[in-house]
Amino acid sequence: MSEFFLELFSEEIPASLQQNARNILLENFQKLFEEKQISFKKSSSFSTPNRLIILFEGLPKEIIQKAEEIKGPNVNAPEKAIEGFLRSNQINKNNLYKKVMEKGEFYFFKTSSKKIYMIDLLEEHTPLVLGKLLWKKSMRWGGNSLNWARPLKSILAVFDGKSLGFQYHHLKCSNVTFIDKEFEDKKKIFKDFKSYKKFFDQSGIIINQVKRKEFIIKKFETISNKKNFTIEPNRKLLDEVTDIVEQPNILVCKFDEKFLNIPKEILIITMQHHQKYFPTFNKKGMITNEFLVVANNKDIEGYIKLGNERVIEARLSDAQFFWEKNKSQNLVKQVSKLKTVNYFKGLGSYFDKIQRMRKLGGMISDELLISKDQVELSASICKVDLISDLVGEFPELQGIMGGYFAEVQGFDKEIVLAVSEHYLPIGLESKTPKKPFSIALALTDKIDTLVGFFGINQKPTSSKDPYALRRSALGVIKLLIDNNKEFKIKDLISYSTSLHREQGFELSNNLSQKELAEFLIDRLKYYMKEKNIRTDIIEASTTSHGVDHMNKIYKKAITLHNLIGEEIGESIIASYKRASSILESELKNSDIELSNTTDPGIFKNDYEKNLLKKINELRKYFTNINKDENYIESLTNLAGAKKVIFDFFDNVKVNDEEKNIKKNRLELLQMLCRTFDNYINFSNIETK
Repeated sequence: MSEFFLELFSEEIPASLQQNARNILLENFQKLFEEKQISFKKSSSFSTPNRLIILFEGLPKEIIQKAEEIKGPNVNAPEKAIEGFLRSNQINKNNLYKKVMEKGEFYFFKTSSKKIYMIDLLEEHTPLVLGKLLWKKSMRWGGNSLNWARPLKSILAVFDGKSLGFQYHHLKCSNVTFIDKEFEDKKKIFKDFKSYKKFFDQSGIIINQVKRKEFIIKKFETISNKKNFTIEPNRKLLDEVTDIVEQPNILVCKFDEKFLNIPKEILIITMQHHQKYFPTFNKKGMITNEFLVVANNKDIEGYIKLGNERVIEARLSDAQFFWEKNKSQNLVKQVSKLKTVNYFKGLGSYFDKIQRMRKLGGMISDELLISKDQVELSASICKVDLISDLVGEFPELQGIMGGYFAEVQGFDKEIVLAVSEHYLPIGLESKTPKKPFSIALALTDKIDTLVGFFGINQKPTSSKDPYALRRSALGVIKLLIDNNKEFKIKDLISYSTSLHREQGFELSNNLSQKELAEFLIDRLKYYMKEKNIRTDIIEASTTSHGVDHMNKIYKKAITLHNLIGEEIGESIIASYKRASSILESELKNSDIELSNTTDPGIFKNDYEKNLLKKINELRKYFTNINKDENYIESLTNLAGAKKVIFDFFDNVKVNDEEKNIKKNRLELLQMLCRTFDNYINFSNIETK
């Protein structure tokens, strides 16, 4: 068994492209070997900023390609089609034979089994596999026709210790690669991956990106323990840094403590997003003036550390200047400046948006029993930070900076928090505002956004959502569920629509309100699916209640999901299915028309009376439920009806010879099923 080892050396490939490239290359080689029915023991892909590496271990040196029958065109096909088939398979007509199939008579020919050497197969197919690698961003250089992420300098390809001999565009592969990216005259021959890895290990270069990441994390932990601080986990940044270094060296750097007076979010954004640094925090969770840099080399003279400290000093000086300038600019007086800031074509300016939000927020404040004036004030100032220098420099801080400005200028704590949180939540795992004013402002912003974009027909498509409307809808859902709230969403949508039209904006989509309600339910289904709720329960709950009851839909679904495998759930489903299946069967081919009640006067036994009594008890329970329904109690009550229901079926013949008795008993079962459906539509629940 032999090894196939491929290295593609280029100028530095951005981290955002590396992971995709190494995964696709590996998958394409795996598909090739699968198609050719070639087995192997192990496959791996690695990358550094300059190198993409593919490794297959345990490949055979040769394979026997079995004889197979190849189907050709119909015998009545045009002569050109037959000639094309002969030409593509490099055979003549004497090799063909006819065979009758279901759809007619066809030409066939049979290949003979043959021995194929793996090295020949790799030489033929490796250029084809490389050609299938489509970069999200690519470039061409010189007079070459190759499109690659960055200029490709060499291809090392070795099988069983021997160099492959293929040509790929302007490059001929070999067993040689550059061993120093700075000095490209330094090259070395490698005949296998073991010697290749050993050489770079000794040079301090970690080829394996997983090992690089583990090395960085371990160094972080060592430094954290020694310095007695913590590092904020940021997996995305860690993955990015791992892919932009090959000789990771962790440096502890500092900036002037005076910058700690700047809001910590500015410090974090500056370090993480702009410089790829890792901020540190003390045991109380407060940010410190020390940060970690993952350098790509040893810093013997200390120049790398000094350079990074100078860079952060300059950036934080700018941030401090903007902070001092912006925090003193009166938020209320700046509201009118939003008239010049375009929100979206057809939806006006940000000033128009906040005027709508003021009125919509007032409606929501009535539901939450909070100050309407305070909600309107928070809506008025929540977008002013968009015209600040800080948000211009750091767009990620919109909302957050508005909260800081409001705090410095003495606004009430509820308003400060509402402004800083009004973009939240922004994803499945995102923090959700919990305070009433924050809920009101966040919900107002999202409803206005959704109504506006649906109104001008800028809805998400299956593949595109340029205005993040799915995220806004998910935000609405999380605000309701995480806070156990229900709002009359249809009324909010209707009122928001009227507010747009009052401002003179023509919402051309006349079906927007209906479509938005359906969209919200669809996002609720997605949310429940992400919570691993059974699909049939999702369907049952969302067909039982409308968009005004999304919190109720979720709570009922998750409660049933958690109990359906237990005795309570099994009793409910068994009872409902037994009743509904008989009802469905008897009504399928019958001319009986059932009423919405049953006649106790023609009951013939106590089993009928007991069932009606139990139904009435359940109906009374569901009629008296207030907003704070205990869903476990509801399911427990339904499950408790099992004995009475089964006693009825075990002792009563529903399909009685007397038509009026049969009709009365079917009406009793219909009442039972409809009573159960007060919880959710149990007819959608599948029996496992």
